[in-house]
Amino acid sequence: MTKTPVVAAQPAPAPPAGRPLRARRLLGLALLVVVLAGCCLASIAVGAKAIPLGTVWDALIAPTGTEDDIVVRALRLPRTLLGVLVGAALGMAGALIQGHTRNPLADPGLLGVNAGAGFLVVIGIYVFGVTSLYGYIWFAFVGALGASAAVFVLGSVGRGGPTPVALALAGTAVTALLLALTSAIILIDVQTLDAYRFWAVGSLAGRDAEIAGQVVWFLLVGAAIGLAGSPALNALALGDDVARSLGHSVLRTRVLGIVAITLLAGGATAACGPIAFVGLVVPHIVRAFTGPDYRWLLPASALAGAVLLLLADIIGRVVVRPGELQVGIVLALVGGPFFVWLVRRRKMVAI
Repeated sequence: MTKTPVVAAQPAPAPPAGRPLRARRLLGLALLVVVLAGCCLASIAVGAKAIPLGTVWDALIAPTGTEDDIVVRALRLPRTLLGVLVGAALGMAGALIQGHTRNPLADPGLLGVNAGAGFLVVIGIYVFGVTSLYGYIWFAFVGALGASAAVFVLGSVGRGGPTPVALALAGTAVTALLLALTSAIILIDVQTLDAYRFWAVGSLAGRDAEIAGQVVWFLLVGAAIGLAGSPALNALALGDDVARSLGHSVLRTRVLGIVAITLLAGGATAACGPIAFVGLVVPHIVRAFTGPDYRWLLPASALAGAVLLLLADIIGRVVVRPGELQVGIVLALVGGPFFVWLVRRRKMVAI
């Protein structure tokens, strides 16, 4: 009688190496969505007057015209929506500028966006007598576009074209010049200083749905351009020569990246004033689970930027209740220590 040979059970094939990373990325994005939803609810419910979540739900779904309904729908809901838009724009712009300059300490202000916006706002106040947020927004946006264009032109001079180092140097020079001009104007006119300082602190307070409607299309176009260019940005991170060998145009990729950064950061700054540290901090936080792949890093940075901005706004409304601490101040208190820690790290995050 012939014995049937015993075949040892073969171990199951190991899952592809990329599967755990993909699962971690999906889990991280899902968690950010959940946290963002919670922050939105908290932003609507928390303030000088606390509103129960049940009342918030009724005000959103079936308003009856009560005082709480008016507060939720006319004040806090537009403020929350603007916070999501601005935070997402600044987070994505930060990831883009760090990728295009290959500088882990870069933020959207490196292209002169904040300085250009501030200078044109001062010009609008001093020369044209503009005193409303609706007037500031267009001066700020034009200033952001003009400063970014000047940085790109100066950074493109020479044989190498718009290299990361050239763009960083040009951005530093343009920013210093615009800040000096801004300071000169506000020092000679007290009324301009008084009006400018309320815009320059960076805040979501006093902004309504109309302001969000004025910038939302610029932010959406900027986000679309940035996401569309993420594969080319991945190739660019390997070096210009490698990107060219893979069929990508380095010049076109950088031009489109700067356009996306300008639309995102310029629109956000125009709506709420200069808000620092979101673009610097957020990309480093989300790289912990996305890695350097910009196809994942950009949407994750947008979600995390919205979360961070809403959290800072909520904290500002709670710590000095019934008053309010502006979101730009809260983020400076959080971002400053993070910036110091980032600079002092022994091993910088790879870009």
